[in-house]
Formats: sequence, structure tokens, C-alpha cells
Amino acid sequence: MDAAVETALIAVAQAMRTAVAPWWIIGSAAVVLLGGDTAVADIDLLTDERDALALAARLGVALAASDSHPRFRSQVFARWPRGDRDVEIMGGLMLAEGSGWAALVPATRVAVAVGDETVFVPAREEMIAILTRFGRDKDRARARILECTGAPG
Repeated sequence: MDAAVETALIAVAQAMRTAVAPWWIIGSAAVVLLGGDTAVADIDLLTDERDALALAARLGVALAASDSHPRFRSQVFARWPRGDRDVEIMGGLMLAEGSGWAALVPATRVAVAVGDETVFVPAREEMIAILTRFGRDKDRARARILECTGAPG
């Protein structure tokens, strides 16, 4: 794993120590944590709205408008700018499915050691399903990476 990604993930784990609800790393960083080989432009942190608000306040980062993608949005969205990798904090992530919006809350939670810290990702099969549901070309490519790698998770 890239040293900058590792440093950012350790910072996320430390920042989430006081979280009340479960949280996960998703997206490209989750692919790497599950043994895949892909570039990580930023860290996607998924949690509930309350913990996202509390984290943004503790870090002193402003809430922002959610990404304007037609397939997903967050009830609470903040970007934690860091020198190693920025962290996108998503509280209450919603995915457009059918004629409405549905909450995206992973059913699985796998602990992964990063340095002396622990971060959490959805299990491999669920992460593949999430990436596929996102529907973007880059997410489908990441799902294929996970399908082809045999690392645990």
C-alpha cells in the first residue's frame, strides 16, 4: 500500500475512535485494503449523519454540498483536506435505485489492520456489489479488480 494512503487511513482510524455508529472505508481505498491494486485519489469514509457531523466539527472542516452525481448523494458531506490523501466524509449515503433513493449501509464489516490502527471495509462480495451499484465505469473496473484478486475479506 502506498505510504500516503496508509498515513491517511491511520488518521481516519484515529479520528473515528469516538464514533458511535459503524463506519467503513469504501471506494478505491477499500479495494486496496481488500488486496486489489488500484490508484487511490482520495479516501471515502462512510458513516451515519451524526458521526459525520461530529467528525467534521472536530476536524474544523466545513460541510459541503454532496457530489452532484445522479446516482448517489450524502445527507452530510465534508471534505477533509490532507497532505497525503483527502478524505471524503459521507454521512447518510443514498443511492438512486428504481424511482427513489435508498440508504446505502453495508451489512458486513471487516476489520483491516493499518499500522497500529484498524479500519473497516465491507466484505469483498459486498464491496463488489456496492461498486457495481454505483454504476460508473471506474467503479465497475474496481469491482472487476476485486473479482480477480484472491486476498481475504
